[in-house]
Amino acid sequence: MFLETILIAMREIRRNVMRSSLTILGIVIGVAAVITMVTVGDGATKQVATEISILGSNLLDVRPGQRFHGPGGTRSGAPMFKIADAEAIEREVSGLAGVAPVTGRSVQAIYGNENWATNITGSTNSFLQVRNWVLSGGRQFTDGELRAGAAVCIIGNTIRKQLFGEQDPVGRTIRLEKISCQVIGVLKSKGQSGFGTDQDDFVLMPLRTVQRRIVGNNDISSISISAKDGVSTEKVKEDIERLLRERRRLGKKKKMILMSGICRKLSKH
Repeated sequence: MFLETILIAMREIRRNVMRSSLTILGIVIGVAAVITMVTVGDGATKQVATEISILGSNLLDVRPGQRFHGPGGTRSGAPMFKIADAEAIEREVSGLAGVAPVTGRSVQAIYGNENWATNITGSTNSFLQVRNWVLSGGRQFTDGELRAGAAVCIIGNTIRKQLFGEQDPVGRTIRLEKISCQVIGVLKSKGQSGFGTDQDDFVLMPLRTVQRRIVGNNDISSISISAKDGVSTEKVKEDIERLLRERRRLGKKKKMILMSGICRKLSKH
């Protein structure tokens, strides 16, 4: 029975060579297209996962949102966070690998005859852990430098290339606006993000240094948080939201603004 079926199929193929060839070609093209799409999809998924992992492990980024006034819905910026908010999160929310309060602004970095417009970030050593930064040379901040607000900095690879070329920058002094700052470390390059921004183009300084000597206030513009492996980020987000609602006196019915699906912005409305 099976042999007869094979013979009949071969006879029909010989009778309709053109039609059979086109049918086989269509099947081959269809299968190849499916395999190509699956391969491209897997590659894109891996690429996105890699770029997200570069940003940080189990990263949550909390920023103040917007508050609304009156029937017209006039918007204004919510009050900035304070260092006490970051300390409360670290103290009262379980399952966290690191909490890094962050502030900063744009500055001009100068060394000798070279200068470069960049962004300065004020934070703690936890920022390196939360954001998956690795030092390629030098060291992190000491506890004394963090407490005193010392004029020391860790630079990204773009700053190293633009200001120092092939020289070793560790131990040298750069100027950030009116502040002379000693370079104590250099970060390993991450390259461009998926959005095309240069991740290596920034300077990291102790939080208190940036607050006191550059931005001139004690505000925290954002809090970067990393959850431990195996801990539910949804549970961590809920705990952080509940805690900051209490600290910022937000009622349960107050609207929360989502930030890029990563975490929630918290504000008084």
